Amino acid sequence: MARPRVSELFEQEPPHWGGRGDPYFWREMAEQLADAPWPASTEALHRLLGETFERLSGHPLDYDTWIYLARHAHGGMSSGMVSPEFWRDTAIPELLERYRRRRSWPRWLRR
Repeated sequence: MARPRVSELFEQEPPHWGGRGDPYFWREMAEQLADAPWPASTEALHRLLGETFERLSGHPLDYDTWIYLARHAHGGMSSGMVSPEFWRDTAIPELLERYRRRRSWPRWLRR
């Protein structure tokens, strides 16, 4: 069986988003992490997610205002806007929780 990949944590999208660009950014994060190996710890995953967010958005997670990404602007007001607050307070905590739940599975299910 194949080893788990970080992108698997992104398979189920959140029911709500922060900005109109967040669904596209979510999918971009998943694509970027498609080949990322399963981290050894929650801390390692948190670091990886933060680094990937910064590399793709051009801003750190603690950025205090919305980020406009033209590549995710598909029309309409606020199109292409990514909310660091959504990622800090909702998306990343959810991804970390999915990781924790997955780590608690028996080893044979994690492969």
